[in-house]
This record gives sequence, C-alpha cells and structure tokens, in this order.
Amino acid sequence: MPQVMVVARNFMDMVAALPAAKLDMLYDSAFICEAVLRSLPPLAKKYALQMLYVSAPVAAAAMEEWVLDEYAAKHRVAIDRLLQLRVFVEVRDRRKEVSYKMNQKFQGNMQNGSLPREPIPSSVTARLPTLAELEGYALEQWECFLLQLINSSQVEKGTSFSSSMMRTFQRGLLSSRDGEAPRLTENGFQFLLMETNAQLWYIMREYISSSEERGVDPTDLISFLLELSFHTLGEAYSLNTLTDVQRNAIRDLAELGLVKLQQGRKDSWFIPTKLATNLSASLSDSSSSKEGFVVVETNFRMYAYSTSRLHCEILRLFSRVEYQLPNLIVGSITKESLYGAFENGITAEQIISFLQQNAHPRVADKIPSVPENVTDQIRLWETDRNRVEMTLSHLYEDFPSKDMFEQCCDYARDHGCLLWEDAKKMRLIVRVEFHPEMREFLRRLR
Repeated sequence: MPQVMVVARNFMDMVAALPAAKLDMLYDSAFICEAVLRSLPPLAKKYALQMLYVSAPVAAAAMEEWVLDEYAAKHRVAIDRLLQLRVFVEVRDRRKEVSYKMNQKFQGNMQNGSLPREPIPSSVTARLPTLAELEGYALEQWECFLLQLINSSQVEKGTSFSSSMMRTFQRGLLSSRDGEAPRLTENGFQFLLMETNAQLWYIMREYISSSEERGVDPTDLISFLLELSFHTLGEAYSLNTLTDVQRNAIRDLAELGLVKLQQGRKDSWFIPTKLATNLSASLSDSSSSKEGFVVVETNFRMYAYSTSRLHCEILRLFSRVEYQLPNLIVGSITKESLYGAFENGITAEQIISFLQQNAHPRVADKIPSVPENVTDQIRLWETDRNRVEMTLSHLYEDFPSKDMFEQCCDYARDHGCLLWEDAKKMRLIVRVEFHPEMREFLRRLR
C-alpha cells in the first residue's frame, strides 16, 4: 500500500526553488545573504568565502583542482548547491568552457555587511521575561496550536488563534466536508510525530506559500523571517520600525510562540524566542536536544514521564493509554492501536523514530533505546496489514465454450489487465478499467 509522506523542507530549500528573478530580489537584503552563507555545506561555504573578493570568473576546471580526487563527489555537491541558490552564476566563454562567477548582489552585500535593527533600551521596556520564561511561553503557545490541531475542544476558549490563521496553518493537515467537523488527514497524523523544528519548517512553508492569497509577496515574507532569525534572543524590538506586512506577520508568529508581544505606556515591542532565532538554521543544525520522556519495555508496556496534555494525545495516536497520573502516562502498544495508526497514514518507521527521539534519559544511552522485539513487531504488524492489496475488478464466468474463454484470457493478458484465471471452471478476473473493452470484445465474439 503506498504511503503518503510529509516532507519538511527548510528555508534554504524554499529559497533555492524560487525563480531566478525573485532569488536575485532576495539578495537585496544583507540578512538573506548571511543566512544563505550560514546554510551552505562546509565545502560550499569555503568556496563562497574564497570567491568573495574575486571579481573575474574562475574556470570550473581550475576549481576542481582545489580538492583531492577522493573529494570530487563533495566538490560537485558544493558547486550544485551554490548554483541552485544562485550564489554562483555559470558563465560560458567563446570556447564553451564553463566558469563560475559570484552573484554581484550577494558579493556586494557580503562585503559591506549589515547590522540588525537596534533593540529598545531597557529603560523603556522595564522588566522583560527571562530566557527560561520566554522558552516556557514558546513551548506553551506551540503546544496550544498542536492541541487545537488534534482537537479544538481540548484548547481553552481563551486562545488567541484567529480562524483565518488557523486555516492557513492547517493547510494540508485537516480536511472537512460540508456539515462535518474538520478531521486530521494522513499528512496531519504524520506531522504530529515530527520533531519540533521539522514541524516549524512545514508550517512556515505553508504560511509562505499561502501569502499571495493574502496579497503579500512571498519574497518579502521570506526576507523578513530570515532577518528575524538574526535578532538577539530575549531582546525587545519596537513594532514601529516594521512595515505593515511585517507587523501583520509578527502578530501571526506570536500565535505560534515565535515571538512574544508586549505593550508599554507609549510603545509596543516584540521579543524573539528560540523558535524564531533558529529559522535560518538547517534541520540538522537546529535539532533540539530536549530531554526525552518515554520508556518502552520488552512486554510492550510504555511509561511516559510527562505532565503535558499534548504528549498524552500524541501517544494516543499509536498506543492504548491506560491511565494518567499527574506526572506519568501509562499505556501499552497493541496490535489494535497500531492498526488504527496505520489506518490514519502513520508508518511504522515514524512511530519507531518518535519513540527513539523521545526516549527517557535513563534508556536513551542504551543501544537500542527501544527494545528490538518491540520495533521488529511494529514493523511486522505493518507488513501484515499491507500484505493484501485491493484492486477494483470484474469477474467473468459461465463461458459457452473453452475456446471463447481462452480467447478472452489472451486478449486481457495482451493488454496487461488479466488479474486471475481458473481454466477448470472457466472464470477470469480483469481490472475494472478494462471492463468496457472486454465487454465489446465478447460482443464481437458472439
């Protein structure tokens, strides 16, 4: 059975997919250039820095000599990435020989540099939240969003989520029919098992891709979001320095916990959280090192040391939660609970990956952190469910002669639509889409 997989791309993948003209527009911002440079693989970053003050094109053959032969594959990957992001531009001379030249806008901005906007003095803002308070706020807002995604009835009525922004954030994660409450899609169930930063990339991608529907240029939004990642964590920045588009984006991001909004006597400001300052990092670089909470035993019993309602609801997606104490969730992984998860589009590998990534510190250092008999059985139950594949078809029987039956079998087989035949009882099954042709063929035989 084919699986639908949610792919979470980071910002640099989105930037690389932009048309050349829009990509060049992005490079008007020094912050974009700095974010792109940070995201490059080590070898590509080295090439970019080497070419930073070189104005003339450098021959591709000459650049190949910069690395040893055994690193030729990494060299090609680095050059491909630089070309995708238009940091390098390919140039061909009269003899059709390829050279590379640095994008002039990118080169100019990296040479001149730029400083982020100045934070508001502490004399104006009075007391700001500590980093611990800010992290707690970001976690609470993000969990509130995910809980509303799972079931809106589990989130208190006082939440600040606007219906329009919830629709934007939930694109592809929820589906609804007329008169029915929204339901999680296969993508939605898979999304809930993702690591937090992967979830963030997915939501930001949907937020940017839907920006044109709100009359906002995606390049302006990408530029601002990447600029936001260069702000200092925990510092306050005035809302008066932002454009209308940026101000609206800040309000939307505050609902997800990327920034915290505060109001003073005369001024309003926003405070970036760790979620915002990680926006320009790659998935691998920004993977959180949060402490796990799940212990799985060889008897399929599961203990989750957590007070979070979100953790409990996520565990319900693939396990049977038996009881919940103030700081402990006790459950078990059963065949029935896993079949329910598979029915919703969650794969065995996603469940195993979630259990491994969230393993409690007492078992996280063990190899494996989740017992092998448990992971093997999860995979076997998935294989067992996918063992039978349903295909729409038509059955033909009661043929008047053996000759007609064999002609029909040959005709269906030649067209690749014969699924099954029984020569003794003269019965055959063909694909449903082949039924009109088979019916016409039988009419001609008669």
